[in-house]
Amino acid sequence: MDLAPTSTRATDSVTVRPGRPLAGTARVDGSKNAALPLLAAAASVGRTVRLSGVPASADVQRMLGLLERSGYRVARPAAEPGTVIVAPEKRPATAPDLTDATRIRASYYLVAPLLAAHGQAALPWPGGCQIGGRGMELHFAVYEAFGDAVLLDESGYRVLAAEQSRDEVTLTLPFRSRGASVAAICRAVVAGSRLELGNPNLSPETTGVLAALRSAGWMAQGDSRKITLVPPPGAPVETVTWTVPGDKIEAGTLACAIAATGGEGRVEGVHGPDLTVLADLLNWVGVPVTLDADAITVHRARAVSGRPLRAIASLTPDGLDADFEPALMALALTLPGTHTFADDINPGRHGNLLPQLARLGAVIEELSPTRCRLTGPQRLTGTTVQAPDIRTGSALLIAGLTARGTTTVSGLDQLRRGHAGLPAKLRALGADLTDVPR
Repeated sequence: MDLAPTSTRATDSVTVRPGRPLAGTARVDGSKNAALPLLAAAASVGRTVRLSGVPASADVQRMLGLLERSGYRVARPAAEPGTVIVAPEKRPATAPDLTDATRIRASYYLVAPLLAAHGQAALPWPGGCQIGGRGMELHFAVYEAFGDAVLLDESGYRVLAAEQSRDEVTLTLPFRSRGASVAAICRAVVAGSRLELGNPNLSPETTGVLAALRSAGWMAQGDSRKITLVPPPGAPVETVTWTVPGDKIEAGTLACAIAATGGEGRVEGVHGPDLTVLADLLNWVGVPVTLDADAITVHRARAVSGRPLRAIASLTPDGLDADFEPALMALALTLPGTHTFADDINPGRHGNLLPQLARLGAVIEELSPTRCRLTGPQRLTGTTVQAPDIRTGSALLIAGLTARGTTTVSGLDQLRRGHAGLPAKLRALGADLTDVPR
């Protein structure tokens, strides 16, 4: 069942024209990247969870539908838009057929909820944005550390829960995978096991799950060396309330759009410290940025520095989130200097993004399939481009705001998988965007 809001599906294309510098205030929605693991954790704790700030993005709405079919009660209070209540429900006799879960990349977050409900999880290989390998081998190693059996075939995989849960599980990840870190956390919650997870991912999306579990009675702490998770010592809290944080990637995209047009504006509803790495890069190239507890403000640049921008995606705790890189690349096309970009985390992303920017006239030198550099500023010319993934769509909207003439960006259904209303937020800041009827 496609649960994307009908109000956002009237068009798959938008025209973008250059205009005055963006200015004003916009507010981000809840984060897709944070909502998906929080929903998995909510279904894993075995009690009622009230989750506010749930975005209307298509991937999140599909995840809610998949949880309902997996044996969970999902309620949406009419008087509280953006609030979802997830609770255990009487399990159906047979495990559900979730072959359509291949439509989202984060379908792997369903394993722990399915194990809790049915003792097994049968899922197709992850889909979503075609930006490289899914790294499922590391997920499988996590489940095997809990004693689960993993079976593979061409269509997908099955995880069979261990006959007896282990009191304690210790494992170390070979790299700081967010998906595998969340998988280990949720699997420990379902098993009621103590977890010692070495070399974890400590992105805000992961630490947000830990904070949520603490409110449910778990002892959950983490540092760059390891995450420790300990079950509640007494009776579990019956109902807990969690909040999806504001979308840091949407905030960063809007900040880059404001900067690319030479504007000045404030983006609210985001945890400012989560944007520290992005803000440091913008300040470095001469775009003044101020971070507050709940906002990022882009000030009008008096003179850009000409310093080289190095946007290198990283999984380290203080590294650049890979999802910021496309928006930064679109911004860099307006900045003097020679700028370097790399995303080894999503090796297929440049293959999507660079050809579309080239259609606008961008000259970008590919150093490898995952690394490139460009010298700016460059003059782009509007044409028709397509968004094959969420972040490429965001970058193309920014590039269209600086190109001569009209740019038509199609593939907005891809964009809506992560952002239900990004074009509307750009319009609120003064962007000249017009929907193209289907």
